[in-house]
Amino acid sequence: MMNASLMSLEIWVIVLGVVLMLADFFIAPERRRFLAYLAIATLGTLLITNLSAAATGTAFSGAFVEDTLAIFFKRFFLIAAMLVLFMSVEFSDRIAGGISEYYSLIVFALSGMLFAASANDFAMLFVSVELITITFYVLTSFQRSRLVSLEAGVKYLILGALSSAFLVFGIALVWGTTGKLNFTELAAVAAQFETNKIFLLGVLFVLVGIGFKIAAVPFQIWVPDVYQGAPTPTTAFLAVGSKAAGFVLLLRVLFTALPSVTAHWADLLIIISGITILYGNLCALPQRNLKRLLGYSSISHAGYLLLGVAALSLTGQAALLYYLAGYLFTVVAAFLVICVVMRHLDSEDISGLAGLHQRSPLLAGTMTLAMVSLAGIPPMAGFFGKFLLLKAVIQQGARNHGYYCLAFTALVGVVISLYYYFGVIRAIYWSKHPPDLSPIPLSGSVKFAACVCIAGMFWIGLFPSVVLNLATEAARALTL
Repeated sequence: MMNASLMSLEIWVIVLGVVLMLADFFIAPERRRFLAYLAIATLGTLLITNLSAAATGTAFSGAFVEDTLAIFFKRFFLIAAMLVLFMSVEFSDRIAGGISEYYSLIVFALSGMLFAASANDFAMLFVSVELITITFYVLTSFQRSRLVSLEAGVKYLILGALSSAFLVFGIALVWGTTGKLNFTELAAVAAQFETNKIFLLGVLFVLVGIGFKIAAVPFQIWVPDVYQGAPTPTTAFLAVGSKAAGFVLLLRVLFTALPSVTAHWADLLIIISGITILYGNLCALPQRNLKRLLGYSSISHAGYLLLGVAALSLTGQAALLYYLAGYLFTVVAAFLVICVVMRHLDSEDISGLAGLHQRSPLLAGTMTLAMVSLAGIPPMAGFFGKFLLLKAVIQQGARNHGYYCLAFTALVGVVISLYYYFGVIRAIYWSKHPPDLSPIPLSGSVKFAACVCIAGMFWIGLFPSVVLNLATEAARALTL
């Protein structure tokens, strides 16, 4: 019943976070920034161990499940955290104090994501969400000397607390009507409550709480301001890790706990997905701040990912997981360039990229490939991911014509996004009066992280079979 050995990865990650925090007392201030390399080495070892020997099973009376879906997401989160830590080393000189605490908070947020991947119970779901969210409250406002960072932290705190209130109230309503918190047990009785309005209201409130995590309309209002004000590594981890954690929880709730209810909500999922795609892309058009632009872009990509949820099929779920894998390397690449190029500027305006192809061909190429992948242009990872999601939606069109409308909406969103993504590329290569042409020195960690991201975007786009097979196998866990 306990089987706590299945949680060994989470335990080691928490121990690492505590070690990083305590190391602050014993290491000289000028050497603390290199604690990130200790964290990266430890997480890399844990990833290799997980790749070679990943056990499956349940623990704590089924509240914690280790299956192929959990393993897929845990590997995803470990890779994301390592890349963000590489970025944090480069960003460390912009944090006045407490860099070791910053690293440890990233690791603690990672532990929450790992628990979210294995959540099979509403209690575990709530605890994992709060562990992620509370650490991000601090990470977002970590640059205490910057008013915009404090403002972002306050906004995230207020809206995050509101979403948590919806989540816990929804869980209470579901438990009050069914007497079940475990997803497997709930799935066995959910069909009996399909007409119970209190139960359905509880499910809706739970989805509101999760919708905040994935930044789906109408729960997206926090994204642009928080993305703009937070430290760049925090923004990257929010855009990748927090969003992926929200989607794994959404998949667990909809397809493991409530499959009978989800089958009747296809139209609602179609509408939310379509509106999210259009809202994110249209609002990104006038943006000049790069982080704000990527914030609205993140909203639109939440809409694309919801295509895989709305399809209500194994094909759609596998496409969602594949898309997330490519999105990881793409988004981290974009924020890595922002972190390095904008470090000496007062703003993150697109004009700051002027002449980047002369100042640093590697960074210019990295940002260009990231924009191409986000736009869905072959042969990058984003193209095949969008293709799989659209294919999954169109396959369902015979039973519901709304899926054809959704596919058309997604294509319109892709066309709109070409304008602002290629506007970034135009700023890099064709700005008429670049303000500065001095070379940008790059550390070894930046070069390594950039090369990993480029390799990931190309590999997932050109050789999709490996990741797609892993995604399909992981998605099958939702139907067992």
